[in-house]
Amino acid sequence: MLKLIASSRIHRLHPTVLRPAHDSASPLLRVLSSLGGLSRRNTDVGGSYFFCSDSGDGSDQVVDAGVKAAEESQSKASAIVPTYPRPEDYLTVLALPLIHRPLFPGFYMPIFVKDPKLLAALQESRERQAPYAGAFLLKDEPEADPSVVSGSDTDKNVYDLKGKDLFNRLHEVGTLAQISSIHGDQVILIGHRRLRITEMVSEDPLTVKVDHLKDKTYNKDDDIIKATSFEVISTLRDVLKTSSLWRDHVQTYTKHIGDFTYPRLADFGAAISGANKLQCQQVLEELDVYKRLKLTLELVKKEMEISKIQESIAKAIEEKISGEQRRYLLNEQLKAIKKELGLETDDKTALTGKFRERIEPKREKCPPHILQVIDEELAKLQLLEASSSEFSVTRNYLDWLTALPWGEYSDENFDVTRAQKILDEDHYGLTDVKERILEFIAVGKLRGTSQGKIICLSGPPGVGKTSIGRSIARALNRKFFRFSVGGLADVAEIKGHRRTYIGAMPGKMVQCLKNVGTANPLVLIDEIDKLGRGHAGDPASALLELLDPEQNANFLDHYLDVPIDLSKNGLEFTDTYEVMRWKISLQVLFVCTANVVEMIPNPLLDRMEVVAIAGYITDEKMHIARDYLEKTTREACGIKSEQVEVTDAALLSLIENYCREAGVRNLQKHIEKIYRKIALQLVRQGETIDATIRSAQSIEPMKDKVDSDELGVVTVQKENSESVEGSNTEKVGETCDEVDMVQTGLSSEQSQGLEESEEDKEIEKVLVDKSNLTDFVGKPVFHADRIYDQTPIGVVMGLAWTSMGGSTLYIETTFVEEGEGKGALHLTGQLGDVMKESAQIAHTVARAILLEKEPENRFFANSKLHLHVPVGATPKDGPSAGCTMTTSLLSLAMKKPVKKDLAMTGEVTLTGKILPIGGVKEKTIAARRSEVKTIIFPSANRRDFDELAPNVKEGLDVHFVDDYMQIFNLAFGDEQSQDIK
Repeated sequence: MLKLIASSRIHRLHPTVLRPAHDSASPLLRVLSSLGGLSRRNTDVGGSYFFCSDSGDGSDQVVDAGVKAAEESQSKASAIVPTYPRPEDYLTVLALPLIHRPLFPGFYMPIFVKDPKLLAALQESRERQAPYAGAFLLKDEPEADPSVVSGSDTDKNVYDLKGKDLFNRLHEVGTLAQISSIHGDQVILIGHRRLRITEMVSEDPLTVKVDHLKDKTYNKDDDIIKATSFEVISTLRDVLKTSSLWRDHVQTYTKHIGDFTYPRLADFGAAISGANKLQCQQVLEELDVYKRLKLTLELVKKEMEISKIQESIAKAIEEKISGEQRRYLLNEQLKAIKKELGLETDDKTALTGKFRERIEPKREKCPPHILQVIDEELAKLQLLEASSSEFSVTRNYLDWLTALPWGEYSDENFDVTRAQKILDEDHYGLTDVKERILEFIAVGKLRGTSQGKIICLSGPPGVGKTSIGRSIARALNRKFFRFSVGGLADVAEIKGHRRTYIGAMPGKMVQCLKNVGTANPLVLIDEIDKLGRGHAGDPASALLELLDPEQNANFLDHYLDVPIDLSKNGLEFTDTYEVMRWKISLQVLFVCTANVVEMIPNPLLDRMEVVAIAGYITDEKMHIARDYLEKTTREACGIKSEQVEVTDAALLSLIENYCREAGVRNLQKHIEKIYRKIALQLVRQGETIDATIRSAQSIEPMKDKVDSDELGVVTVQKENSESVEGSNTEKVGETCDEVDMVQTGLSSEQSQGLEESEEDKEIEKVLVDKSNLTDFVGKPVFHADRIYDQTPIGVVMGLAWTSMGGSTLYIETTFVEEGEGKGALHLTGQLGDVMKESAQIAHTVARAILLEKEPENRFFANSKLHLHVPVGATPKDGPSAGCTMTTSLLSLAMKKPVKKDLAMTGEVTLTGKILPIGGVKEKTIAARRSEVKTIIFPSANRRDFDELAPNVKEGLDVHFVDDYMQIFNLAFGDEQSQDIK
């Protein structure tokens, strides 16, 4: 019987009608057996029987002796029970759909029958000695791809087909199949002969009428058929060399098939090939033996190509694996040889030696508990396999433990004079900030160590917050470490990862100690107001634990697995894994920076001491640009100080018209831009001078080309070595005159310049003044804040704070229309909600004051007014323009302008009280820039004004008021207030 191997479409054949095997096998069988390396057994008449179902002529040859043998094996499930009448007498059969492949004569196939009625009909047919049915391949759905393997869902849909729908999906040509056995819903079929459906008899279960098909007659001695069959056999032989699967098929088939005829050879090749079901169905439907052999030959040729590809893939993989194994074995042998010779130690020994060598210099300063932990980890490292994951974790842990600066400190310097000098070298101005830092250093000197304060430097960008932190570290002689927490959303960046994670690292504090190499660095936490918050936790809470002395006693770095005590500047570690505790004074000093203090979480802000840096005024920017920025930029561009001159007027214009920001970063960019253009200009001048020198040097050799011989004949030696003699004396005379002129000019002018250029190339000095500043930095970005020399009626100058510093702000009010009861106020200028409310309050206060001053004046009751704040593209908000708006409205109502060179700021209430405002320094600077002589501030801001530098307050007439009537008298009255100036 044919054994099923690795596929449900290749099946074992069971003996049914038997015949004795002759000693002399057919030629095809002998050839196929010999080519396949198969040896036939020595058979006799009573020993071997073969299946003989000749589908070519339709007559089965039956041997009576075989019937007895078949009857003895009826109890076996694999035996085919001989039936009467003969198979070709069945013209009406049950139709069984085959999903995956057609059934070829001589092969068996198991199928599953899900229809209970069909299964019962098959069981009944088998019991009444008529175990035959028709097996027909199912057609694909119209839009389905036959090359794609159908899934279980498609099989379920096929099982649901019934009656006419199933009949329409069946191929016409199928196979008469004997029902060998039935086990549950599994039915074993054995193919006998080809069938063709003629019509449907019944629908449930599907029964059809069939015609039995016979192969077309053919000439067994035809050379073409023989050649084709032998080519099939030759191809099968080649496949047998590479595929053990096919070798088993041929061996099993040749044991149980009698006459290996040409039709059977074609069926055998198609049945065991890996072709798709439509190609196999094409072979099944072909009745011409020669054409069937050709189709089979194509299929086995494809199998041959597939076998070659399979062999090449297997060979390549085998070579790769064997090469890697060989390389691995050689490496291991090389390591063993080097180890025996003492040339190299293994990895674990080398790692242990490296860690011990690293901790040895720190052994005296390192606490004994830490040494014990390191020794235990080293002992554990020796016991672990290098390929284990725990080995890598332990190695990295030891790497961090031995790299930390145990007991190593930099000597602190508490010299206040030296610190003052360093701060002045690095920064100009910032007196209050420097004073606070010197206080911090003085306290540290008295205590003997730096106090555990957390300083937060807040201010706009570019004012030098980060550089101040670096200056503090230099003044204290500490190592400096900066890390930014802007956008930080992962707590692991602060507290570290668990050691067991892949790619785990300690937090920033442990990384800081390893990088700086000392136990007392100054740590600058930058951009603390831009902390993020994501799915990985809240970094602000982790920083709170790190920086708060009340909480950082139990700060835990997840990687080191040790709580850290930062209270009183001491770091206290507790190794929870080893259950040990030790304390090391690391004295870490923290300095934080922020742009907007309001963005810092309140619990964290409460633990910090905020030192505000408001920014630089014009005078401070002038000194910074002259003493710091210009010097560093000139050196960076490679320009000497004698080659360029930037006037004070140019710097002042640059600051006021281009760089009004509170910081100096934009000012530095513009100075760099100026010096880059100067560098280009100097290089171009130098190239021009070099070209002039080369041209002068090329003229000098002409002096030697004019000679006078003894005969009085002058000869001029030209470049082409041609001479001009006495016959051309006129031309010679002219040439000599030209040469004399050249020599004269060279000696009088160019020779002197040549000597000077050889000593030092004289390049014209570049001057940058206010007049040519636009040639270097372009058109001014800002223009004069002052629009009016004398403010007209209804216009008053106010003072405002912006991110660029301070600015003057005009409030303009005009009359729109007049009518009884039409009193209204229209606002423009992109005002915020607070500023709109201030305008309404100012309107109410102005009406009250006008009613008090001029009871008969009905201006506000009957006039529609329009109040506008210029520069409409800039959003404006805040309450500090309240008194300015009130004054503008009263100026229009009384038709009287305010005093010249007057500016004011302050919030006004409905009762006329003036409340304090912010940004006194910036607003005072803005007033000075606009050449304002008189300023009105709220009385509550007197202290802020007194803290300003004398050069800022110089030349200003400042009045402090707490009621609007004082402003009214200053703006419109003849008598001036005698308040403090």
